[in-house]
Amino acid sequence: MPHSYCFSLYHCVFSTKDRRPLLVPEMRERLWAFLGGVARDHAMTALMVGGMEDHDHLLLSLPAVKPVATAMREIKGVSSHWLHQTFDMPHFGWQEGYGAFSIGMAQIEATRAYIANQTEHHRKRDFQAEFVAMLNKHGIAYDPRYIWG
Repeated sequence: MPHSYCFSLYHCVFSTKDRRPLLVPEMRERLWAFLGGVARDHAMTALMVGGMEDHDHLLLSLPAVKPVATAMREIKGVSSHWLHQTFDMPHFGWQEGYGAFSIGMAQIEATRAYIANQTEHHRKRDFQAEFVAMLNKHGIAYDPRYIWG
């Protein structure tokens, strides 16, 4: 698409299956670097990656031709396979869904800081409370009976 320009930013969040605390500190840095590489290999840009033992956050820039659902399927699928192989976790899985929240240029630094400060942030609020707060902040309707799959 010549002469078409798009800059789409998403703060994406997804947890381990059943929010199990499987992402131990020794593997997180490698996982985050790997997630950034998966994004790059699939024509996305990861501006920030971070998380905790039970979930990850990514600040992604997506090209105009890539829907966020495709981006999440690629990132979660490739990284799940990598975790199976690299850390001998044959039963590892990500949650079925994800959260993807669009942000503007003015929110980039605040989102980067939010992702970078997950350890401090989660001293006050667990992942489930954090995710529900994000849904509420963005005005996303949800049924509490089905939010966790």
